[in-house]
Amino acid sequence: MNKKILLILLSFILMILTACTAGANDLINSANAQGEVAGFWQGLWHGLIAIVTFIISLFNDNVTVYEVHNNGAWYNFGFIFGMMIILGGGSKGTCSRRK
Repeated sequence: MNKKILLILLSFILMILTACTAGANDLINSANAQGEVAGFWQGLWHGLIAIVTFIISLFNDNVTVYEVHNNGAWYNFGFIFGMMIILGGGSKGTCSRRK
């Protein structure tokens, strides 16, 4: 009975994880309504303001957290780098405290 429950639980977790995978961005390297394609600097800015943007996006359908009209890897790098700056980048977990 325990193996059956474990198998069902693992199947459920696998379904959840596969449902969260990212799809292809068909709008990459295409201009937005203003004729612009977001690059590294806009990605960095969007990463820095992502928390505020997320909160606003909960109440306004015209605001999104991520710009889909981007140039690809450089925008993604800027976005993640901006998020790391704001959220600490995980470096606090590697620091040891002296007692």
